[in-house]
Amino acid sequence: MTNATRRTMAAGAALFILGLAGGAAAQAPAPVKIGVIYPLSGNSANAGNYSKMAIEVGADVINNGNAELAKIMPLAKGGGLPGLKGAKIQLIFADNQGTPAAGQNQALRLISEEKVAALIGAYQSGITVTASAIAERHGVPFLTAESVAANLTERGFKWFFRTTPVAADFARAYSSFLKEQKAAGQKVNNIAIVHENTEYGNSVASVIADQFGKDGLTVSQKINYSANSSDVQPQVLQLKEKNPDVVIFISYTSDAILYAKTMKELNWKPAIMIADNAGFNDPSFVKSMAPTVEGLINRSAYSAGKPGSVPALFNALYKAKTGGDDLDDVSVRGLQGFLVMADAINRAGSTDPAKIRDALKATDLKADQMAAGYDGVKFDDKGQNILASSVVTQMRGGQYLSVFPKARATTDVILPYKGW
Repeated sequence: MTNATRRTMAAGAALFILGLAGGAAAQAPAPVKIGVIYPLSGNSANAGNYSKMAIEVGADVINNGNAELAKIMPLAKGGGLPGLKGAKIQLIFADNQGTPAAGQNQALRLISEEKVAALIGAYQSGITVTASAIAERHGVPFLTAESVAANLTERGFKWFFRTTPVAADFARAYSSFLKEQKAAGQKVNNIAIVHENTEYGNSVASVIADQFGKDGLTVSQKINYSANSSDVQPQVLQLKEKNPDVVIFISYTSDAILYAKTMKELNWKPAIMIADNAGFNDPSFVKSMAPTVEGLINRSAYSAGKPGSVPALFNALYKAKTGGDDLDDVSVRGLQGFLVMADAINRAGSTDPAKIRDALKATDLKADQMAAGYDGVKFDDKGQNILASSVVTQMRGGQYLSVFPKARATTDVILPYKGW
């Protein structure tokens, strides 16, 4: 065999191998695009960016695997979505900038330009209203993992799903907690509700007031204020004048920080102070204001769980990604929403929106598969998760600990509220 012949055969073999490689690459399934709309800038950027990182952790587990989680969650075996021949998940993030108009525009862009198979978002209820309306109009599944406004599931939408517990669940939890404290000798005769005036604040305040009325708890004062206020001294002075036994705050991060600082400056605090999560749960609030709000009551969907549990394993991954931060209520709800959507797309075996919607409607996930502390995920005919649940927590030494109900408590509640 001549040298020329050998060179010709080698070149042919190389071309054959390259052809095989090219054919394999051509057959690789296209990635599944999921649009994720969060406030990545603006006053709620911390919450949005922590949720973004939590969802990235979830996508990494599905795309690349985690041996420990795979023992409990089949999708954690890695290699992408088996129902779509190993297609990897591609997250397309969009910044809603904390405004309904931006959320609406981003939803439209993700659907029309990015061609996403489904949408997740958008943290603030007022933005979820507009973004999900676009998804509904275009026939694209939309899942909210955090927005709790009551009207979101009352619009007759066919493409909308919500995994989080809602205002009615929180109201019942607060009511049961306060009635237990009353039985223990704490005064809860006069209750004030302070809320920002967006969809979130107005809706949750109304639901809490209605539930308390049914349960014989007296709401003697309701104070609404403009979201992202620069001065809340008039509102705190109103509270100081009436001096209620209990105050419930419904506020995002910048307002939560401002209220905590102003109450300290004016030297007023109630016997029981309750925060409806949101800004009071933001890691930036906890890091900067924890010593000022010692004893604050809050709610949470997150419970760390035992070593080896889904929450504990995801928390370790999240902690490694963030450089030491633990999952919290907002980030774990975002993660859970993403995992539910990924599970539905996998079971649908398709990126066809109608098939994904049908798979979401058929979701039936159990408690031991939850990253969040839910009893599972199962949607009613309005798209609401009927197995969502939450616990009542208390700020103790810079962290929130579960104090109610007793079956899920890790410590006893300490009252009255200490503050600074």
